[in-house]
Amino acid sequence: MRKILIYAILALLMINTTGCKKWLDLKPQDGIVKEEFWKTKEQVKAAVTGIYSSMMENASGTYGQPTYVPSLAELLFVWGEGRADNIATATFTSRDDNDLTTVNIQQTNVNANWRPFYRTINFCNTLIEKAPEVLTNDNTFTQAQLDQYLSEAKAIRALMYFYLVRTFGDVPLKLDATLSDENIQPIAKATQADVLAQIVKDLTEAEAKAVTTYGDVASDKGRVTVYTVNAILADVYLWMDKYAECVAACDKVINSQRFGLIRGATINPPVYEYNDDWFNTLYFNGNSSEGIFELQYDDQRLNPFYNLFAINNRRWTASADIMDRVFTVDFTNDANYDIRGDGGSVRAATSTIWKYIGTTKVNSRAPDQSYAHWFFYRYADILLMKAEALNELGQGQPALDLIYTVRTRANALEATDLTPSPADKNTIQDFILLERSREFCFEGKRWFDVLRNAKRNNYQRLSILLNMVSISVPSNMQQSAQTKMQDHNCHYLPVYLYELQTNKLLVQNPFYK
Repeated sequence: MRKILIYAILALLMINTTGCKKWLDLKPQDGIVKEEFWKTKEQVKAAVTGIYSSMMENASGTYGQPTYVPSLAELLFVWGEGRADNIATATFTSRDDNDLTTVNIQQTNVNANWRPFYRTINFCNTLIEKAPEVLTNDNTFTQAQLDQYLSEAKAIRALMYFYLVRTFGDVPLKLDATLSDENIQPIAKATQADVLAQIVKDLTEAEAKAVTTYGDVASDKGRVTVYTVNAILADVYLWMDKYAECVAACDKVINSQRFGLIRGATINPPVYEYNDDWFNTLYFNGNSSEGIFELQYDDQRLNPFYNLFAINNRRWTASADIMDRVFTVDFTNDANYDIRGDGGSVRAATSTIWKYIGTTKVNSRAPDQSYAHWFFYRYADILLMKAEALNELGQGQPALDLIYTVRTRANALEATDLTPSPADKNTIQDFILLERSREFCFEGKRWFDVLRNAKRNNYQRLSILLNMVSISVPSNMQQSAQTKMQDHNCHYLPVYLYELQTNKLLVQNPFYK
């Protein structure tokens, strides 16, 4: 184990690019990667570890300053929640964060810095390009081992590009490794369609070689398995309006029978029975039977979320109306509540984002306990993605059955039940969106969920997005924000100024020119 750790550190040193002043910050030290690495299977394994480590790298610089570079995990949250309606700014929020929430983001805003994603992409590219050479250098390294590692790298590369394309629209599509100064060349954007096609290609190839298990729970939840690939594919297909393909990908996860919902509530009024271990099992401990792919923070590698959400210095807080608007409160019966609300997603008394701060529904973590996992995908997501795809295919009743499966687990309150007819596609869309807001509150999905539904059928339901802005933006700025949101180009972030200055083939996104 110690040998693997040493190699992992070497891999990060050789491939890491944080200090580079070139385009996309992809430069390693000249010659090292090519001449002194990629000789043994242990080095390949270390490079795979480096890919996962890259996704958990800390932020650099001082928050609130132009030199600040957010961590990838921080951007996963900010890109998915910052422009949506479930969070609000707090005492220590910077101007850049405020500008993001009020639809005033500019090309100098640090939240538009995609560097952490391209850093991870370059780690993937490097492994994909260099690992095959080890077959000839180490005769104990097998084709099966290589295929597994390539599957992991291609799946994570696809996931990183999926975040980029949903956040920026057209983005540079770089598939070769940057190994030295000679590799650094300006590159223009690829279209969204071309990037999505590459994502599907990577995932299809990754699925064919992915493992079903690594033999231990932490690896099965923290590394790419075939079910991780299926989950990403389902999400990508849903974004691309390929509903039959989405259903098929979801069914592969469901039919595996390896995952399930953690029991939350068993309700038979007047008896209300709640599973007190639900929060601890799903969020505090992580790696439950519900988890599909989670970033594996621990006491040796803490996540950034305590500093984002802790009440004494928080940058983000839950929206003031979240309990009434999202979860609803039964004022006639204190024993009747949605477990995902107060003490689940949020601590209502202080508007604290609780999933990453709590140890139980009432007790909070200490700073050195900030190791809540980040969920890319869990089983409830599979069920609700399948429901959304089925609804678009005209199968309203099976879609509703899945929605109620998720609602029943959590004891979603009757007041939040839209009771749509199976034939009422739009109301079922709204029902799923609201249920996803409850189920995945603060898990970095809300903005993408709303945009996906708003843009469907050539923005037939743009009103969903405009209504959200009317909630998330202060009243004195709502008219301006809604006017901007009428322009579809406004739905994507600007290219960061530094990238425009260092890559002369890049052009700014149309709305920000």
